Amino acid sequence: MKSIRIAAMVVAGSTVVGCTTVKEEVKPDVVVAPPKPVEKSSKELFADSVKAFDAGKLDEAKEGFSKVAARAPNNAVVQYNLGVIAERQGKLTEAAGFYETAHKLDPKHKGTLLNLGRVYRLQDKFDAAIALYEGALKDPANEFDVELNNNLTVAYRLAKKYAQAEATARKVLARTKDNPDAYKNLSLIYFDQGNYRLAEFISANAKKLDDKDPGVYNNLGLIYLKLDERRAALGQFQKAVSLNKDFAPSLFNIGAMSLAYRDYEGAEKVLSRATELDPTSYEGFLAYAWALDGQKGRDAKKGLKAGENFERVLAIKNDQSDAVCGAGWAYSADKAGWDKAIAYLEKCKTLSTTSATDQQLIDSKVKGIVAMQKAGAAAAQPKPEEKEKPKAAPTNGPSLLDKVSDDAAKADPGAATEQPATGGTPPAEGAAPAPAPAPAPEKPKS
Repeated sequence: MKSIRIAAMVVAGSTVVGCTTVKEEVKPDVVVAPPKPVEKSSKELFADSVKAFDAGKLDEAKEGFSKVAARAPNNAVVQYNLGVIAERQGKLTEAAGFYETAHKLDPKHKGTLLNLGRVYRLQDKFDAAIALYEGALKDPANEFDVELNNNLTVAYRLAKKYAQAEATARKVLARTKDNPDAYKNLSLIYFDQGNYRLAEFISANAKKLDDKDPGVYNNLGLIYLKLDERRAALGQFQKAVSLNKDFAPSLFNIGAMSLAYRDYEGAEKVLSRATELDPTSYEGFLAYAWALDGQKGRDAKKGLKAGENFERVLAIKNDQSDAVCGAGWAYSADKAGWDKAIAYLEKCKTLSTTSATDQQLIDSKVKGIVAMQKAGAAAAQPKPEEKEKPKAAPTNGPSLLDKVSDDAAKADPGAATEQPATGGTPPAEGAAPAPAPAPAPEKPKS
C-alpha cells in the first residue's frame, strides 16, 4: 500500500508529461490464529475432577487434581483426594504418600486420619496406625471421637494387643451404648482369641442394633466357619450380599468357599467382582488367582490370567511367597508366559518356605520349559532345502503342565480334602474396621 500511495502523489503534483504505471502488490491471505483456550480456574478444575471421580473416571480425576495440586501445593484437601484415588486404584504406597502429605498440611483433617490409618493397616503397619490414632485422640476435642476410637480398636486387634483393643471398644460403648460398630469390633476381638460362642453372642447384639448392616452377617459367617457350621456360614455371607450386592468381604468369602470345594468357575465369577470392588485386598487377588489357576489345565490362557493376578498380589504385598511360586506355576501353562515362569520359579526356589522336594519339582519344570523353548525355536527355523516349502506350525509336544494344579494344590486351601478348609487365604472380615467412611473426594467449597 505504501508504494501505491507514493505513486499517486507523484501524478498529482508533477509536471512530467505522461503516466507512470504502478503494479499493485498481491496481498497475502490473512491467517487468523485460533483463540487461545481459556485456562480453567483451580475451582473449575477441582469441580471437574470431582465429577470425573463420581463417574468412575479415576485417571481423569487424578490428572485434574494433580493440576490443582501443582498450583496449590499446600492444599491438604487436594492431597487427600489424590490419596483417595490412589487407594481406589489399589496403589497403597502412593495413597499413603498423598495422605501423609495431607496430614502434614492439616493434622486435624479427620478424613485423612481415618484413611491413612486404614492404609497403614492394609500394609500391616499396625504400630504406625496405632501411633496415628493415639496422636489424634490426645487432642481433647477428639478424646471420645467414636470413629477414631473404633479404628484404634481395629488396629490394636490386628496388632494382637487384645487387652487394649477390648478396653477401647468398651470405652466407646460406655458413652454410646448402642454403637453397632463397637459391638462388631468387640466380637472380632473374642473371635481372634478363639472364643467363638462369646463372639457369636456379641454379634447378636450388633444385629439387634442394626439388622440391615451386612458386616454383622459377614462376621457371623466367619464365626460359623470356625465352628464348622458351613451351611450356616454360607447363609450368613449370602444374607450380607442380599443386603448389599457390592459388599466385597462377603463376596470374597463366598468365593473362598467355592474355591475350597474346587468350584473354580464359580469362585472365579464371584472373586472377579470382589477384587473389582476392593483392589486393595491382596487376599482377594490371591484367591482369584488360585481360582483361575485351577482351570489352566483346560484353558492355558487362564494360567496367564492367574499369573497376572498373582502379580497383583505382589504389587500390594511383595513378600507373599504363595504369589511368587503361584505366578511361576501359572505362567508355565502357556508358552507366552514361559519367560516369566522361569523367573518366578527360580525366585520361588530360593525362598525359605520352599521345601527340598518342591525345589526338585521346580528344577524339573524349568528344564522342561527351557527344552520346549529350544525345540520351539528350532522348529521355527526352516532347513535350507525347505525354504520354499510352507512352514509347519511348531508344536510343543505333550504338556508338562497338566498336573500343575496338583503342584499348586498345597497352596489351595481346599485341595487337601474334599471338604473346604479355612486355612490358606484368610477370610475377609469386611465389617471389622468400624471404619473410616468410604473414600470419596471432598466436594468443592462454594
